[in-house]
Amino acid sequence: MKNIVIAAGYATRLGELTKNFPKPLLKIGENSILGRMLDDIDRIADIDEHIIITNHRFTPIFEQWKESTQYNKPITIVDDGTETNDTRLGAVCDLLYAMDRLQIDDDLLVVAADNLLFFSFQEFVDFAKEKQTSCIMCHEQPSIEKLQRTGVVELDERHQVLAMEEKPQVPKSHWAVPPFYIYLKQDLDLVRHSVEDGCGKDAPGNLAHYMVEHTTMHAWPMSAGRFDIGSLDTYYEAVERYGKN
Repeated sequence: MKNIVIAAGYATRLGELTKNFPKPLLKIGENSILGRMLDDIDRIADIDEHIIITNHRFTPIFEQWKESTQYNKPITIVDDGTETNDTRLGAVCDLLYAMDRLQIDDDLLVVAADNLLFFSFQEFVDFAKEKQTSCIMCHEQPSIEKLQRTGVVELDERHQVLAMEEKPQVPKSHWAVPPFYIYLKQDLDLVRHSVEDGCGKDAPGNLAHYMVEHTTMHAWPMSAGRFDIGSLDTYYEAVERYGKN
């Protein structure tokens, strides 16, 4: 299984802090956001490589970071060639670019690199092994306002995904979908042809929505929470709350 980290965005909402520096490498205490995530994923026996897809502007910074890290699994940095937020490929196209560039034909763990997680991805991998399908994560979100800004799924009693909506005005459940996915090798042909078949390009949830409509998917209810770093306020809050841990 390959771990693919989508890290090609420009994090414009963080202003000067990320104007010339990638958000995933911002420090939370002694470690970076990305480092905290890889510390967990690197311990998963099924993972044999970390692939980080970034943009041309931030590639040298990631390469320098790579030289300063030590993980059990090799790290590959992929440059998507873009240099501005206006010319970005979008998360789905970045994933497809990395798959094509590296000729990937393996199970995939696909993660966004701007969250602090309070559970192990090992649980997610084990869930996918049990279900033998591609999988997404979900968590209960009581706020209708927040549900209207994310993907929302309907599940059956076995946690099979019955339907998924992106940013619904009238959410049909309280199951919100964070940006963490497992796409099995058996479904990679669907992934490869998703955009040409009309899948949205920008948000990683666009691909999950497409896959739900074209193959069997299950959703793992997160066993603990996460902290989404999407703005300057949330970054400084994360530093204050978790930087000493």
